[in-house]
Amino acid sequence: MNKKYIADFTLLFVAFVWGTTFVVVQNAISFLQPHTFNAVRFFMAALLLSVWLVVFRRDEIKAINKKLLLSGMAIGFWLFIGYACQTIGLVYTTSSKAGFITGLSVVLVPLLSFFILKIKPGIYAIIGVCIATVGLYLLTMTGTAVLNIGDLLVFFCAIGFAMQIIYTGKYSLQYPSLSLTIIQISFVAILSSVCAFLFEDWQKAIQPEILFQREVVIALMVTSFLATAFAFLVQTYFQKYTSATHTALIFATEPVFAALTAFLFAGERMSVGGIIGSIFILLGMIFAEFPSKRKKAAEKTIQEKAV
Repeated sequence: MNKKYIADFTLLFVAFVWGTTFVVVQNAISFLQPHTFNAVRFFMAALLLSVWLVVFRRDEIKAINKKLLLSGMAIGFWLFIGYACQTIGLVYTTSSKAGFITGLSVVLVPLLSFFILKIKPGIYAIIGVCIATVGLYLLTMTGTAVLNIGDLLVFFCAIGFAMQIIYTGKYSLQYPSLSLTIIQISFVAILSSVCAFLFEDWQKAIQPEILFQREVVIALMVTSFLATAFAFLVQTYFQKYTSATHTALIFATEPVFAALTAFLFAGERMSVGGIIGSIFILLGMIFAEFPSKRKKAAEKTIQEKAV
């Protein structure tokens, strides 16, 4: 089979895995608090990738230096913001709503790139932002489930993921992907551990009767190995066989999988306004990733800024 098709199917599977994690994480954080859960999750993922580095990519260890560490920590900070806000937000909102609001990160990337990298968004990106904004309003402000603190936290999560995407695009051109990934994931584990120690009952993480609860074990296995370690490795490897735009369009299916999973396994139902809003957000995400001359120029500018 053509490597491009293999890449597409594999990246689609990654989007599916990410989409299904909303329900399993929501089930797990009823036993293990958000920061504590993330600390265990990212520690396990970092450990797995570190073993992979030592066994299969030992030459990359020599390339680790201060600049690489600082770059990985910068990406890891925004990744921590994204996952912290998302996990805490899931305490107060539904999995389906969280999935679509998180998906706004695809729309926010060109918008934030304008302020950070001074790259003007193309016409499709502007249209996408407008459509997604209408969708966000319909999703969170109509029906019985109106805007709540969970929705707001997940929106900040989308900002965190968008910033992580921007800085990953900047630094991944300079450093080995696996080393950079391990550093950012490890930094998320450290920050989550600090927050768990300061604000949560972190000792639950070492209590067997909680840590080995069925919901917690399933969530940790899925998120640590599939949604974090496996997903990052797959994305890093297969993106060289497809374009960034095409990858973003594939990842735009994540909130759809989140909504379907929430419907099938958590019994969640959306209002008519929520369904229409979700469709608008999905359309906005797709529009924001349409190729344009300005977008190609923007990608070139990012590469130049990274040098």
